[in-house]
Amino acid sequence: LMRLPERPSGREPDLLFVATQRLSRVRTVYLDGPADLVVEIVSPDSRVRDAEEKLAEYERAGVREYWLLDPEAQSATFFGLDEGGAYRALPVEGGVFHSRVLDGFRLKLEWLWRDPLPKLREALAE
Repeated sequence: LMRLPERPSGREPDLLFVATQRLSRVRTVYLDGPADLVVEIVSPDSRVRDAEEKLAEYERAGVREYWLLDPEAQSATFFGLDEGGAYRALPVEGGVFHSRVLDGFRLKLEWLWRDPLPKLREALAE
């Protein structure tokens, strides 16, 4: 559970990451404030909520990077906060996304939709 100033009841992202320097925000059963990175896996009933409501909340709260992964549409959209605190779409170059929050982390988008998923060794080798 990630508690945000405008939503103290919290949000439960599908995946979140908190940088070492902000580990003091981690409580026993919730995160007190924004994560550094939030990933939401879009489902048909969450499409508007994830792409509009959560996007706006996470931006205002200061979540540094927000990923929207849509398995049905086989699409991925990545947002990062700019210097003014507004989300901007982050680039995908040559089918590969480079995270600004996770230094050195690259995600090959075709891996998200591949069946079967790539083996760990294969992904690490690339």
